[in-house]
Amino acid sequence: MTSARPAAHSASAPLHYRVDPSDLNAHLFTVTLTVAQPAQGQEVSLPAWIPGSYLVREFSKNLQNLKARQGRREVPLTQLDKHRWRADSTPAKPLVLTYSVCAYDNSVRTAWLDAARGFFNGTSLCLRVHGQESERHVLEVARTPATSAWSVATGLSALDVDDQGFGHYAAADYDELVDCPVEMGTFWMGRFTACGVAHRFVVAGAAPSFDGKRLLADTQKICEANIRFWHGDGKAPFKNYLFMLNAVGDGYGGLEHRNSTALICGRRDLPRVGDSRASEGYTTLLGLISHEYFHTWNVKRLRPAEFVTYDYTRENYTQLLWFFEGFTSYYDDLLLRRAGLIDDATYLKLITKTINQVLQTPGRRVQSVAEASFDAWVKYYRQDENTPNATVSYYTKGSLVALCLDLALRREGKTTLDNVLRALWARTEGGPMSEADLREVLRELAGRSFDDELQQWAHGTDELPLADLLAAHGVTLKGETPQLAQQLGLRVAENHSVHIKTVLRGSAAEKAGMMAGDEWLGLAVQEQEWRIARLDDVSFYAGAQRQVTALVARDGRLLRLPLDLPRHGTAAAAGSGKSVQAAPPDTISLTPADPAALARWLD
Repeated sequence: MTSARPAAHSASAPLHYRVDPSDLNAHLFTVTLTVAQPAQGQEVSLPAWIPGSYLVREFSKNLQNLKARQGRREVPLTQLDKHRWRADSTPAKPLVLTYSVCAYDNSVRTAWLDAARGFFNGTSLCLRVHGQESERHVLEVARTPATSAWSVATGLSALDVDDQGFGHYAAADYDELVDCPVEMGTFWMGRFTACGVAHRFVVAGAAPSFDGKRLLADTQKICEANIRFWHGDGKAPFKNYLFMLNAVGDGYGGLEHRNSTALICGRRDLPRVGDSRASEGYTTLLGLISHEYFHTWNVKRLRPAEFVTYDYTRENYTQLLWFFEGFTSYYDDLLLRRAGLIDDATYLKLITKTINQVLQTPGRRVQSVAEASFDAWVKYYRQDENTPNATVSYYTKGSLVALCLDLALRREGKTTLDNVLRALWARTEGGPMSEADLREVLRELAGRSFDDELQQWAHGTDELPLADLLAAHGVTLKGETPQLAQQLGLRVAENHSVHIKTVLRGSAAEKAGMMAGDEWLGLAVQEQEWRIARLDDVSFYAGAQRQVTALVARDGRLLRLPLDLPRHGTAAAAGSGKSVQAAPPDTISLTPADPAALARWLD
């Protein structure tokens, strides 16, 4: 239906936002905000962060040309801080604010606009009207001559839109408005139903080889597995759902919302017509889809008590990201396996990768995942050359905490982590929770306290008992000889030489005096000097020699650094309590030893 009454919508809504993609080449959205009943001296502000991405991003840096008027009167504005303004308004007439937003971040977190595509989160475009956050908000997405061929997709409820989606949408409050991103452009769109819920999937930037039919079928399986995980034959807590995927040359990421998700992937990771194989990139994409969809329950509804009311002006702290991100990371791939999209071997390969990522992070001995959760704002989202030495990912180690908890519960035979999450959902009625809720549900279902395990695994830095727990479920964990980068304790980029990105704590590279930012140019071995272009050249030229000299460029100087190459050794099983011969970081592999026991865990 074509929009015919914009003035009526604007007049009836307490808060009305009109978004015009006004200048595609300048990447500018123009926003007109009408406040029907402003306060005396009405304050407005733009959020400093977006829920689900724990970094203060200062969205107000992209806002420009803010002006206000009431009727014919220009209303003076006073800027109070970096993202907050006060209008010299009176309650007598509607307050109209106009401004532009530069949209030049092609990610899932902010906003983007060019001649081919538009995208925005409300946190980047929509000023918050102080004191009226709980009022009804209407968003109008306006068509322009330059966007006449575009379509619009969003999770917001349509009020009055045309066949391409331009028009008016409603939000119950400000939280809903900014939790429903908007996609615009000439995207591909498909539909399916999962457990009675209507789903849409839009993809921007896909190549002609893209197999949309396969993506829909596989995503449907993921959605059905998730809904049945949480509700069995019951109903999902949302009436419809929207996937928005931006396919680019190189990229990866996602951000969860209450009834939608914004995703980004490499164009080559999409399924291709005529190719039935599941590439590693496509499997990774399916895991991302599963992860963000699982978040619809675990963090958007079942969420930290600290997130009951978001404070959009500053950091919102919680120690529970290891639960909300880590447990979601555990189930994203597990539900792929249960949906029949990957086999046991692929699943074990994915777990192996996660375990090795944690074992190759010295920071796991420095910070617990609870501490890492709290510090996400300054560490995980602000990574630098020292991050692996100072902290641990609450995604990866959090998923291993979930793995250990699930396997421990299954070994004792009284319950599973599946049951624990469903009981938490019932206990909180799909609402806020604390760690005390988790501990109490564990006690009720398992018949004993798991406080000691949570204290050690989530609040401590000791190694997790992975080997013993996996062995009890038909999987053998054994140590392997690490790759040379891991043996030396380096993370590098290779491009005609070896560029050092990170030097891990306690490693051979650190003892030699290597630093992040160094360019490793060559190797001196037995009075011969060799140019290296990649790390494998070190083994080639060193041969059996263990003492060599690294030729390194640093700040315009050439340095000779004596380097002891580690001897090959086999690490003991992680968490087995045995000594480890090889210097950290460690590497492991997983082998199925009892297929029946493994199936009981994974099914």
